[in-house]
Amino acid sequence: MTLEEKVGQLNLPAEGDIITGLGTNDNITAKIRKGQVGGMFNIKGVEKIREIQRLAVEESRMKIPLLFGMDVIHGYETIFTIPLGLACSWDMAAIEKTAQIAAKEASADGISWTFSPMVDVARDPRWGRVAEGAGEDPFLGGQIAKAMVSGYQGRDNSFSSNSNIMACVKHFALYGAGEAGREYNTVDMSHISPPKS
Repeated sequence: MTLEEKVGQLNLPAEGDIITGLGTNDNITAKIRKGQVGGMFNIKGVEKIREIQRLAVEESRMKIPLLFGMDVIHGYETIFTIPLGLACSWDMAAIEKTAQIAAKEASADGISWTFSPMVDVARDPRWGRVAEGAGEDPFLGGQIAKAMVSGYQGRDNSFSSNSNIMACVKHFALYGAGEAGREYNTVDMSHISPPKS
């Protein structure tokens, strides 16, 4: 592989149906043909995914299949209660089942990776992503994350079934503590020593 192709395999552009935030990708087809894309994010529909995959495996030099990911946060075709609402149930079996159903539906379209569960501990109710998580309790959030990962990936994490997809626990540390509850804002979680007496 050329250096450009190696770097290209790290690209995961969002193109198509579902884009959050600012983002557009010019000439994505040419980039796929050049091997400058390793996966696509938030493309929905088996026909679209199949055509994009065809470009990668038939029209690029390396013929490497693309990885398709999506925010399958509370269902894919079947829509379930938002994660914050599911957390109120404390029903881990039901929560695991919702992730299992979502994985089955998403995998049927060609999605193999979800950016879920969201494990941020929400600190400010003004933050727009509070709905994606399990609230303020780290223990409950951990139990829900475990149930959802098992639902998406299968209990044995072997991906022995075509109806499993990869889970991606998000977001990285401290994302849920943005100042003033604003998305993509500064987070300060520095250690503050107690005052000396």
